Amino acid sequence: MTRPAVLLFLIAGMMHASQDFDEAAGRRFAALALECVHKEYPNKIAHAMESDADAKPPRELTPAFYGCYDWHSAVHGHWLLARLARTFPKADFAPAARAALQKSLTAANLQQEVRYLNATGRATFERPYGLAWLMQLSAELMEWDDPQARQWAAHLEPLVQASVARVIAWLPKLSYPIRTGEHNNTAFSLGLMLDSARSAKNAPFEALLTARIRDYYLKDKACPLAYEPSGEDFLSPCLAEADAVRRVLPPAEFAMWFRAFLPKVDLTPTVVTDFTDGKLYHLAGLNLSRAWMLDGILSRLPTEDPRLRRLALDLRQAGLAAVTAAHYEGGHWLGSFAVYLVSGRGLPPIH
Repeated sequence: MTRPAVLLFLIAGMMHASQDFDEAAGRRFAALALECVHKEYPNKIAHAMESDADAKPPRELTPAFYGCYDWHSAVHGHWLLARLARTFPKADFAPAARAALQKSLTAANLQQEVRYLNATGRATFERPYGLAWLMQLSAELMEWDDPQARQWAAHLEPLVQASVARVIAWLPKLSYPIRTGEHNNTAFSLGLMLDSARSAKNAPFEALLTARIRDYYLKDKACPLAYEPSGEDFLSPCLAEADAVRRVLPPAEFAMWFRAFLPKVDLTPTVVTDFTDGKLYHLAGLNLSRAWMLDGILSRLPTEDPRLRRLALDLRQAGLAAVTAAHYEGGHWLGSFAVYLVSGRGLPPIH
């Protein structure tokens, strides 16, 4: 493809992005998070109990992040509200988003979150997925030039520090990466954590994350993309790995590694057969995460790949069409994935 043709293709992709991420889209996605961040039930908690004293409702156990069906979804629901209020500060939904963040991110609430995280028996709590999203929330607040956001970030910081300490203790002992298509996938979370560490200018944490990505993945070749997806995946193990590696290699080195790792990217959008089944609904999120991972991969390749760009757009369209509040077990989290995609959160800035 000639350089002018490449530029036209990139411009077309940018136009598509602007069409699906405007204030109206922001309003739609904000409504999903506003519906759930303080909705306590139904609730699925992963709660280790040491005694009868631990038998408490979610709002008492984790008073900042008790809504949206589970802890990690509550965390990235708050990230969604921060992202949208920061992006569209004059929008009609921005005051409600700020009010929800103000209600949750108090010093008292987050002190209890720290106590909960550090209690006996919770060493694996939300590791790594929920902790990665918590770091993303912190990064969003710290990057937002706003007095209220700075206050929220300060309240959140002790919980972030506890989470970073937990990951620092864990990663040197994790001999092998976790290659599932769900929450335990290490490549996905390491990518989010690395972006957050760079945003926070936490050089020691950045160095550890970079080293583990290199240790886990640089020797990999011929990832079996044909085996994907499993029936309840919302992440692609192969694309998540490539999206992590592109964060630690220069473009030319990444292109060489990527050609050996995924010589052919041959996949189609997934279809959800039952929107009332929360696990089967994961496949709607898979289209969204695959789309943003391909965007990330393309951002690091030294030359544009029009076939991958078209595939990313097809996945984007299919994923966004499935984002709905009609069924709570899906709607409570898909908005965050949609906003991460359409706002280009994981992409390097365009200069």
